[in-house]
Amino acid sequence: MAWCKVNLKRSHRQGRASQAVMWVECKVLEAGCGGRRRSLRSTVMRLPCSFWFLLLLGAGGLLLLHLQDLTETLQQQNQGAKVIFSQVHAIRKEPCPYCPDNNRQTDPTEDNFPRSAQPVQLPVFPWVQRSSQINPKDITAAHVTKSHRKLLLKSGLLVQQLNADPPGQIKENPEQLSQVQLSRQRLMREVCAKYTSGSTKQTITRMHVSRIFVEDKHKLLYCEVPKAGCSNWKRVLMVLQGLASSTGEIQHDEVHYGNHLKRLDSFDQNGIIHRLKTYTKVLFLREPFERLVSAFRDKFESPNSYYHPVFGKPIISKYRSNATQYALRTGAGVTFKEFIQYLLDVHRPVGMDIHWEPVGHLCSPCLLDYDFIGKFETLEEEANFLLRSIGAPSNLTFPSFKDRNPNAERTSLEITRRYFAQLNVTERQRAYDFYYMDYLMFNYSKPFKDLY
Repeated sequence: MAWCKVNLKRSHRQGRASQAVMWVECKVLEAGCGGRRRSLRSTVMRLPCSFWFLLLLGAGGLLLLHLQDLTETLQQQNQGAKVIFSQVHAIRKEPCPYCPDNNRQTDPTEDNFPRSAQPVQLPVFPWVQRSSQINPKDITAAHVTKSHRKLLLKSGLLVQQLNADPPGQIKENPEQLSQVQLSRQRLMREVCAKYTSGSTKQTITRMHVSRIFVEDKHKLLYCEVPKAGCSNWKRVLMVLQGLASSTGEIQHDEVHYGNHLKRLDSFDQNGIIHRLKTYTKVLFLREPFERLVSAFRDKFESPNSYYHPVFGKPIISKYRSNATQYALRTGAGVTFKEFIQYLLDVHRPVGMDIHWEPVGHLCSPCLLDYDFIGKFETLEEEANFLLRSIGAPSNLTFPSFKDRNPNAERTSLEITRRYFAQLNVTERQRAYDFYYMDYLMFNYSKPFKDLY
């Protein structure tokens, strides 16, 4: 038999608020064998485990509510990506979500930053109002699946943006071009936000800015996307820097091998942060399949002293049965089907190359949040609009000449379809999956009806 007595006592000290002190005093009465009773000392009764469990559960709920409110407040205040630099051993690798390629060839001198710097806010492009609801982060944080796509397409804003920039309908109107930029940026940030883990910490390393060229006089940062007008863009940058009087006098080898332009990763930490914060960040891209076919035609169907031995030989060796000794020795004659087999192979015989690497990996748009997103399909018009906006000389216009193989027909949508007709449905689908984020983020429609 047990009985408990609860005494509640309030104590006051030096004007402080009263504190409730509770003693639980229990006495246990136990009957003995001969009817005798034995009393024990007063002990403090232990509370049951269920009480502590409920107490901790309640405290945890209050903590989660507080953290949720705090997160919403920070998201509203943070309108730009944070720039945080870390040492080599702390760099987070970003593998391709569709095609793990750990053998990608990189410069061993990259990613050699000192320790972390203070976060900074990235700039606002003059005519674009940034969205305060989206915090752009790394694109490669999640694997793309059919369920992800369905979830993404449920957003009303995204559905509107998917139809906001139809190709071939951009006119030379500053207001309309500004609205096109606003539409593209909103879509890009929407897609980035959908595929970003809220707990993933953003980190910008030298690797992320290694493809960006710097033009200090007009405060321009241009991310190089091969087969999307990059050669002519380099010519424009050279003229802007005063290295040439016109784009027409700059030869191909001088553009690509003259080493006249500075890359952003060549600056020290403070120089990189300053330019990311204050310069106009520019990205020009192209329909992914069309860019891929253009790269294949340029590198494998024309004589090339680098791509034939370095890429052609291992591709033919792995994917062609009964290959001739000439093909194995020279690497010439790679077919488009063999090239796609290499591209989609998890265990590629040779690493990735920038000419067919997805734009999301080349330029890290979810991390750097570009101020101007141009397209190859309307390249001259949009490039000239940008040049006028940054105060370039009035006599400087974007060149329209073809850089390599000037007599060859430009890769068009019709030519692209002919190449992809050589593939079966599964190969086309896997190639589409490889570039899916580029298609979605930059508002390119599906190139074939049988793709999902």
